[in-house]
Amino acid sequence: MFGEDTDQLIIIILSALFAAGSFMAFALPFLNNQEKKERYNDVIKKKRKALFEASKQSQKLQAKEATSARESVEAFFKFEKLFGKFGEKLRDQMLQAGIRDPKAPMYYLLGRIVLPIILMSFIWLIMAKAEKDFSGVQMLMAIAFGGLSGFFVPRLLVKNHIIKRQQDINLTFPDSLDMMLICVQGGIGLEQTINRIADEVSGHSETLAEELGILSAEMGMLNDRRRALQDFARRVGSGAARSFATAMIQAEQYGTSVSDAMRVIANDLRDQRMAEAERKAAALPPKLTVPMIIFFLPALFIIILAPAILQAKGAGL
Repeated sequence: MFGEDTDQLIIIILSALFAAGSFMAFALPFLNNQEKKERYNDVIKKKRKALFEASKQSQKLQAKEATSARESVEAFFKFEKLFGKFGEKLRDQMLQAGIRDPKAPMYYLLGRIVLPIILMSFIWLIMAKAEKDFSGVQMLMAIAFGGLSGFFVPRLLVKNHIIKRQQDINLTFPDSLDMMLICVQGGIGLEQTINRIADEVSGHSETLAEELGILSAEMGMLNDRRRALQDFARRVGSGAARSFATAMIQAEQYGTSVSDAMRVIANDLRDQRMAEAERKAAALPPKLTVPMIIFFLPALFIIILAPAILQAKGAGL
């Protein structure tokens, strides 16, 4: 009797666990989408606040003398003034990687200076305290390797973030342009269209939603729409963003149809996405050659030849 009660209790517990797991599997995507939307809204609110404070600051600076107006208190302006074009390029790379802290370029350069020193000191300390005696050439090579690794690791990490963000944007941008086209043809303004589409795609592509939301905020707070589109292209850095910004600027400059420009860009980006998918599919067979030789062919030979070998041994006996 005790055993039957225990079995029933185990079945009830397992059923409850399976039910809880099924509920979590069903509810987790909705919670994830809600979290993405909350983060997107937080980013947009911060951007609107920063633009509002920047506009107030610019108004105050305009009331002062021209010499004092050139002195900006923002960190990235100081960085750009200190390093010139290199600083501007580095700041664009930080924005393309999704790092929006104005002090990020300074931290990046500091990391590329400090990290090699730390790694070289660590390697030297380990080799000096080791029981095995290393030659001077070996120590020099190991320390040089640590220094080069520490110098290039931050660059590789930033570049990896940029590539991932651009791939995410290029994957979902054509569909977003289709939705923008529908809104524009329905009579909605470009700023309201971008804001609405950013809210729609926030559950699918957080990266694109943030960039479109920032673009909408800049178009609403700044008087220069051309500058907002150029900033969007520079922040994203991908060909799709540059094509979109160029087409919108030219449509506004020459008075052409915005919907026609969006339709052409969407078709072009969709063709590029298909070409990229075909390129990856064509590159797949060479990549599978080595794994097939190493893992599949030995197992296949064993399955085919093992029965024949066993029959031959049995006949010989």
